Amino acid sequence: MNSAKRTEVFTRLRAANPHPASELEYRTPFELLVAVLLSAQATDVSVNAATRNLFPVANTPQALLAIGEEKLRGYIQRIGLYQTKAKHLVQTCRQLVEQYDGIVPQTREALEALPGVGHKTASVILNTAFGQPTIAVDTHVFRVANRTGLAPGKNVLEVENKLLKGVPDEFKHHAHHWLILHGRYVCQARKPKCGTCPINDLCEYKEKVL
Repeated sequence: MNSAKRTEVFTRLRAANPHPASELEYRTPFELLVAVLLSAQATDVSVNAATRNLFPVANTPQALLAIGEEKLRGYIQRIGLYQTKAKHLVQTCRQLVEQYDGIVPQTREALEALPGVGHKTASVILNTAFGQPTIAVDTHVFRVANRTGLAPGKNVLEVENKLLKGVPDEFKHHAHHWLILHGRYVCQARKPKCGTCPINDLCEYKEKVL
């Protein structure tokens, strides 16, 4: 896909949704960090259901440490891999308190040093909590980037690098949210809704479903 097409793709996605946002519910960088850690291999709906009960009780590293790993498991037990996630969350909270006075750091290096925080999670936090022009590539973004021809790549890192290079600066802040939402609701894995897709004529997918 050439640069003119890429610009038009994001122009249309922006026109349809000028202020895209994460569907995870949060109010602070720490709440977002917790929600994103819990969301691995889980739906946003299940994470939101858990955090609606958890955050009124513990929405700071100090408070989450105070309730402890066992009680934390009780709040998140309906989420996949909840035992591992509870362990990582407690370790992360301890590290935040000991090294950063309970404040979520704003650098990739520091974020990725936290237990359970990988490259994608750090990208989400940097972008959504701190407004940095990062692009987090999840399964939806990976699919849309490859299927449309926007930024084809064999792996997540390759797609991310192509997006960072090819997406015009004016769209970078919201790019991954537009692509996630497009993949979740329009360019779906099993049966893309090509007939109602706002970028259908720009898309280079050869097996469009009309």
